[in-house]
Amino acid sequence: MDRLTITRPDDWHLHVRDGAMLESVVPYTARQFGRAIIMPNLTPPVTSKAMAASYRERIMAAVPAGCDFTPLMTAYMTDGTDPDDLAAGHAEGIYTAVKLYPANATTNSAFGVTDVGRLDPVLSRMAEIGMPLLIHGEVTHGDVDIFDREAVFIDTILKPMIGRHPDLKVVLEHITTEQAVEFVKSAGDNVAATITQHHMMINRSDIFKGGIRPHLYCLPIAKREQHRLAVREAGVSGHKRFFLGTDSAPHPVHAKESACGCAGIFNAPTAIEAYAQVFDEEGKLDNLEAFASLNGPAFYGLAPNQSKITLERGETAIPETLELAGGTIIPFMAGQSLNWRLAD
Repeated sequence: MDRLTITRPDDWHLHVRDGAMLESVVPYTARQFGRAIIMPNLTPPVTSKAMAASYRERIMAAVPAGCDFTPLMTAYMTDGTDPDDLAAGHAEGIYTAVKLYPANATTNSAFGVTDVGRLDPVLSRMAEIGMPLLIHGEVTHGDVDIFDREAVFIDTILKPMIGRHPDLKVVLEHITTEQAVEFVKSAGDNVAATITQHHMMINRSDIFKGGIRPHLYCLPIAKREQHRLAVREAGVSGHKRFFLGTDSAPHPVHAKESACGCAGIFNAPTAIEAYAQVFDEEGKLDNLEAFASLNGPAFYGLAPNQSKITLERGETAIPETLELAGGTIIPFMAGQSLNWRLAD
């Protein structure tokens, strides 16, 4: 197969930041995706429907003319989140979902949740109105190894949470472990997961090849090869509760190459091309449309996009750097090339 036409895909996990950086990175996503779930971890975080509506306007202003792109907004969960504000924002079409960051789990998560057990009233309300909870699934205890944080979160926090709220729609985001894959497969239809292209393509050893590779550092961090293979298999399998979420997260070079570098991989410029390469390598191109374009909308209760995109076999060269208004960024797979390209 040298040419593939699919329903326009969606990105169910995306960071676009704000200001000049937002204006620079939104066009990369809008050229290939119809919709994207926008992460709310700004400074300050998006904690009210008014803030979400304003942020949506700033994103829409950055969408190039001729691109049919819709940002889907999320609320940043805190210990004091007001269930009435969430319900009102959801009813008014401002909020699509709520994002739960354990406090200090990743970039701009200092205002996140300190005790999930205290969220039961909010989660009950969300279950009643069918509002999905999107979870960064890692514990942050200092005594838990960074490579074990996802598995421990599933066992100690997520399973009990779903036990208390069996009707709550949950997306375990950017999964990285075979434990996460098995958990989602064994759960009910109200539990799904997003998978990034980088977690399908790199393992933890890649971060240290020839020295420290800060532009491959993300959270959750890439794991052992056995976990990469499990996540990759889940992504290409056609299973209806795994779908595309890039977790594209731009940081300028100085924020990555520092004494305490930021977590995040910027993969938006060639996202769908990279996924196509993975599916092609696994002989599963027939499953790409379900993963990229159909499974996510079905889980969220939305119709698939009406438009199509076409991918064709051919080289996509990835530049060493991108000079953006928000600063110089080194993209995922900088200086390498992919075997698929998005047709005009």
